[in-house]
Amino acid sequence: MSTLQETTARRYSTDRVSQRLDIDDLCSGLARHNYLFIDGLTTTNILTDLYQHALSDWREFAASWGDMPLDGHMADGGSYRRRRHATLAANADSPEWHIKAHQPHYQGRDFNSLNGGIARHYEPILKDILHGATMSSIVGLGCRMFSRLAPYYPWHIELHQFRIESNAEFVGKPTPEGVHRDGVNFVIMAMVDHSNMTNAESTIYDLDQNPLKSFTLNAPLDLAIVNDEQVFHGVSPIQPSDTAAPAVRDVLVATFRKQF
Repeated sequence: MSTLQETTARRYSTDRVSQRLDIDDLCSGLARHNYLFIDGLTTTNILTDLYQHALSDWREFAASWGDMPLDGHMADGGSYRRRRHATLAANADSPEWHIKAHQPHYQGRDFNSLNGGIARHYEPILKDILHGATMSSIVGLGCRMFSRLAPYYPWHIELHQFRIESNAEFVGKPTPEGVHRDGVNFVIMAMVDHSNMTNAESTIYDLDQNPLKSFTLNAPLDLAIVNDEQVFHGVSPIQPSDTAAPAVRDVLVATFRKQF
């Protein structure tokens, strides 16, 4: 068992059993329900089945969340979020992708009433991490899945490294805009790590914002995948388990939008 698998296994109760799933299983599940939750052990199996060295740089990948600047575009004045950003592209019906020139992130106010409506400039994801085996395998998984579901479209892909922090003085909001859609076609949310954290429950909602399913991304590589055209999502604020120390939640979000 790899170091990542051992770490992931420790985060689960002893009755949690990983599955062997392939791309067809994932695509059919997403097509039926418009969302998926995949535990970290199963994700590890999927990625290493697809890519021999998929998680060989996991230690460096996870450590890169420790060196991120504050998000300077929080309209609520909060200082609880750090982030980096990158923009990629993939051809139609292809698992291959390439990096675009660095550019700002933009969402309309219809999708982000708090921070939308402006071009938000963030520091780029570090090159070694962006080109590394772990990031490549996660992006490649998205390309394979979404190209199977919509094979005739090239993809505009954005990657977001998020660190949410909280302490005794303030809560950290993983989704400060509330229950929302991102204004894309598909979203992958991957747990990287967390410490001293309570709450952070993810909930999926239908288009009338009735709750469909709730779960918590807990172990490394626990994934939530959503069809952003068909469901809303949100995450409850985090707080410290021990108020004498800060709480931290590190997540990778990858969005895929059809490029017309």
